[in-house]
Amino acid sequence: MKTKKMLVALMVGALFVSPATLGQQQQQGVDQKVQQMGIAFAAVEAFLNKENLQITQSPEQAFMNGYILVMGEGLPSPNAKSSGQERLTAERAATVMAYRALAEMLDGVAVVGDTVVKDMELQYDVVRAAVAGFVKGAQVVYKHYDPQEKVAVVLVKVGMHGPQGFASLMYDKFLKDPNIKGSVIKEPPQMTAKPVPVEQNFDGLIIDASGLNFRPALLNRIFNTKGEAVYDPSKISMQILNDFGCGEYTNDIEKAKQVLEKRGVKNPMIVKAIGTMTISDLVVSDEDAVRIYSANQKSGFLNSAKVAFVLR
Repeated sequence: MKTKKMLVALMVGALFVSPATLGQQQQQGVDQKVQQMGIAFAAVEAFLNKENLQITQSPEQAFMNGYILVMGEGLPSPNAKSSGQERLTAERAATVMAYRALAEMLDGVAVVGDTVVKDMELQYDVVRAAVAGFVKGAQVVYKHYDPQEKVAVVLVKVGMHGPQGFASLMYDKFLKDPNIKGSVIKEPPQMTAKPVPVEQNFDGLIIDASGLNFRPALLNRIFNTKGEAVYDPSKISMQILNDFGCGEYTNDIEKAKQVLEKRGVKNPMIVKAIGTMTISDLVVSDEDAVRIYSANQKSGFLNSAKVAFVLR
């Protein structure tokens, strides 16, 4: 039983893993843990494989996958008087653990700059209440009880985008309220420049941040070296943000092309970031900033958030 409890600790404790540690090798390590946990956890693994899902290990992974999936484990109440009560109380305990893991995962989601959701919850009651309500409404997508080992496992899943997604909830709370928006987002100067000829007609943007300590956020911005905003998603429509967020996230340029192609992008401009303003804000060279600005003047891809960020 001690071994089983390690799995919950692993899921809850891995909330702030950097993008550098994400990927197939890390997920295989979790899968191996699941394999060692007995019948109940083997059933979880089978469900994950069937649905092509991964248990979320960090907020960064949530942005890449487009969802958060957490697991809770529960044991029967010592006061249970029948096998039915044992199952029911174990499933209730597992559900509580899963909701707790979800709440802690959401706390670590980056909002903008250095700010995370937890920071906003501490400062604004309306945000704290909204996040708590969102957690309570999260969907249980799978549960299993092993009567032999007397352990229940529950999986809870929420989307990151779309009308019912967590990002939409947060955008509604901090972008529509001018007081919260003014406190959370320090308005940067917007870049203006004389457009220059660009070599092709670009209809999207891929930013290669694979060499940088950069994390996905509800608002990832792009600056030139003067601190002027080349891409400021707080300026685009709420509908676009709710549906797609401020961009796509992958760990490979070819994958970035593929995800943008699904949104109708045929010829994305590829730019390598040269640094960061904050852990959630990228800097490009002034030359590339002008190229992005000029290409966007023609096709307006930034206004549609047709941007993909490549993480390391």
